[in-house]
Amino acid sequence: MTARLARLVLEDGSIFRGGGWGSSGRQIGEVVFCTAMTGYQEALTDPSYRGQILVLTTAHVGNYGVCADDVESDSPQVAGFVVHEAAPLRSNCRADEGLPEWLARHGIPALDGVDTRALVCRLRSGGAMRGVLAVDDAASDEELHALVQASPSMSGLDLATEAGAGASGERTETLDAFWPAPPLVDGPPCQVVAIDCGAKRNIYRHLVSAGCAVRVVPPTVTATEIRAMEPEGVFVSNGPGDPAAVEGLIETLREIAGEVPTFGICLGHQLLALALGAKTWKLPFGHRGANQPVRDVQRGRIAITSQNHGFCVDADSLEACGCTVTHWHLNDGTVAGFRHQSKPIMGVQFHPEASPGPHEAADLFGQFVESMHLARSNAVAGR
Repeated sequence: MTARLARLVLEDGSIFRGGGWGSSGRQIGEVVFCTAMTGYQEALTDPSYRGQILVLTTAHVGNYGVCADDVESDSPQVAGFVVHEAAPLRSNCRADEGLPEWLARHGIPALDGVDTRALVCRLRSGGAMRGVLAVDDAASDEELHALVQASPSMSGLDLATEAGAGASGERTETLDAFWPAPPLVDGPPCQVVAIDCGAKRNIYRHLVSAGCAVRVVPPTVTATEIRAMEPEGVFVSNGPGDPAAVEGLIETLREIAGEVPTFGICLGHQLLALALGAKTWKLPFGHRGANQPVRDVQRGRIAITSQNHGFCVDADSLEACGCTVTHWHLNDGTVAGFRHQSKPIMGVQFHPEASPGPHEAADLFGQFVESMHLARSNAVAGR
């Protein structure tokens, strides 16, 4: 890589210097780390990383370039990117572009030549913290540190509405967008309304493959608008930020969740829990990576999952509002999934569509479809 001055300055005063690549400029965000060994393109385009400076723990990044078929949204969602070593060349017959050129084209500053082990240890001990990533920036270290300290915390920010479908024209999915179901196999497809808080595209592909026709709506949708669409199921997507800040959608879900089978992933899981009366809290440094072990209580088995979140649902508050914890995160014993005991509502804190296992959790989409088929059968039988 061409030598360019770049720095990452954390709010605790730590400074990590290295080479700049991607775009020039300065970005402030919450600095978080991901332990996945591959999938940098999917991570960079995951809207759940919106507003964050992403650090990868794997040592060598960019060697297989960027492929347009593999993105999870229209463009990179991160504020900045930090790696140990950025590959100067790519080797992949599917690649459309090199990673440095792609980041530069989208205005994302990046930093390499950093001891990412030391940086991750700092984040693990001090927790995820704000930082500024500056490339080709003449400001002093003291000026950058003061800028970080004056920046707002991500807690309390409604980033889901900003990242969701139709927000500022940045995402192609709108109120009128459909992901049609495949040709009929076992009857008509299940009609699903998907509330897009920053969804990964692969979630929609899995819903379609499971037999759903998906209508995508923004997080500002109302319960009246959803009912007018006459869905057989409601899906609530992943997304960025503090779930408790998405107050409008929580009220909507409080009114409509469970009227038809309802399924939430990641942020959607947290929003459904809040709508039911549970509480959420911020994890010290979050769960981000493709190697997160989860225990399925009902099936008595372990799944290796992909996760990307900084908040968690409180277990005691879930049980107090009539829910059962169905999945536990084995690294720290936090909630990774739940079901309501009397309503067709379920959520998981991981990404079954990301397939790190590779397919250990994909049947959750099937369970959602089965619940819609059961509701359809009961309606025909008049029950």
